[in-house]
Amino acid sequence: MANFKYICDEVSSIIRKYDETDPFLLCDALGIIVRYAAMGSGPKCCKGFFLAQSRIRIITINSDLSSDLQRIICAHELGHAILHGKHAGTKAFHDFALFDATDRYEYEANIFAAEYLLQDSDVLEVLSGDLSFFQAAAKLYVPAEILDFKFRTMKWKGYKVIDAPLMAQSNFLKNISDGGEKDGYSC
Repeated sequence: MANFKYICDEVSSIIRKYDETDPFLLCDALGIIVRYAAMGSGPKCCKGFFLAQSRIRIITINSDLSSDLQRIICAHELGHAILHGKHAGTKAFHDFALFDATDRYEYEANIFAAEYLLQDSDVLEVLSGDLSFFQAAAKLYVPAEILDFKFRTMKWKGYKVIDAPLMAQSNFLKNISDGGEKDGYSC
């Protein structure tokens, strides 16, 4: 489904070129405008979207979400901007549309976000401890679904990692609740 090589190469190239692992600062370096708008905090609220119009690229992020979830949304939308920017004129990428669970663009943006936010060495270090999959995700400050997408890229790279106890769908961000610090998981 996803072209792991292409996505991983894009992430590596961007990190090498810009030496930036913060998605908000990377957006600034790439000339992508990041805006915030209050869109609610329920599980079905819009989390964010990417639009390109007249060569102006904008990521809008729901300001009602925790900073940890805003970071995940920014990385996901950055994936759309980098991987699918040519298609943005005809389709706005956002997480509140009616997605097919196998939507390729959403899947690829999730792979991008996981690869960008989680370094292989950090994941391996956390996994070397006596933590469950869900505890490892919390320690890495990502939803379990992002860690599942990272596991997919790591398996593609040849790492021997366990099978995740869940199979994240392409549209998981559409339904994710923003637990933030209130629920004891950081995003």
